[in-house]
Amino acid sequence: MNQKPKVIVSAPVPPDLREQLAERCEIVEVPTGQNPAEVLGADARATIEGMVCTVRTKVDQALLDALPALKVSSNFAVGFDNVDLAAATQRKVLICNTPGVLDGAVADVTIGLMLCLSRNLVAGDAFVRSGAWTKGAFPLTRDIRGKTLGLLGMGRIGRVVARAAQAFDMKVIYHNRREDPQAEGLATYVERDELFKSSDVLSMHIPLSAETRHSIGKRELSLMKPTAYLINTARGPVIDEAALIDALRAGTIAGAGLDVMEQEPLPADSPLCALPNVVLQAHVGSATHETRRAMIDLAVANLMDALSGKTPQAMVNPEVWQARA
Repeated sequence: MNQKPKVIVSAPVPPDLREQLAERCEIVEVPTGQNPAEVLGADARATIEGMVCTVRTKVDQALLDALPALKVSSNFAVGFDNVDLAAATQRKVLICNTPGVLDGAVADVTIGLMLCLSRNLVAGDAFVRSGAWTKGAFPLTRDIRGKTLGLLGMGRIGRVVARAAQAFDMKVIYHNRREDPQAEGLATYVERDELFKSSDVLSMHIPLSAETRHSIGKRELSLMKPTAYLINTARGPVIDEAALIDALRAGTIAGAGLDVMEQEPLPADSPLCALPNVVLQAHVGSATHETRRAMIDLAVANLMDALSGKTPQAMVNPEVWQARA
């Protein structure tokens, strides 16, 4: 009888799904976010073939060295900036993620932040609760209908946002490295600087990489309209946060809606928390019961498929799988 492959579980796997995984694999528990190299002894690490983890687990050269038998690491996330992809690929470790299943949820938060900013809904709630309404009317806000929505990155989430924006009669423009044929009829391609200049609402939908880190800084913000809003539901570090804070204080842009920040959790003494023209969320783009369940289902399925020789649904470095085949 073949021995079950040993896998690290360092993500919140529901009991019913854990039972399915346990039927096919030997589970080795590692608390979410903790380094398996620090939790497990050398003997335990030597036989680990798979791992399902969150982005809090750094899959870097050191961890790869500590897990010499590792064949697949499945991220419970669509992002994979926690992974040294070059090192993993060189070591022939397959990296999987969970794209597609969270597109709608993240797009919903994007639209929600856009409405909160333009109609000042958060301040409006406080206005009523404080009793200020009994003393006068709430200040006028801004329409989004007929305005221009700019998308920096037109991938799966960007396309869902673009479709939602059509319900608000918005003109949608976007910039990618190259034009996206799937965006035809949804959005118009423009050059990068033009995107910043023309957008009334500018939304980030790009992955975090060495190239995109702080790629939106003082120069890009200075191109924007003083009435424009910036929304980020991608990754915090794609924006130079210090430059953004300066722009918000100076009125270079009208406001920002942030579901992601450079430091998470965001400390209460962050300047962002004191700015009245910022709406903040706690990285909740995918945080619904339905979406998180779909994500962990896919993450575990990717892991089990890879270990059983079946092509996983979502692979970040498919060249590793192709080389095995």
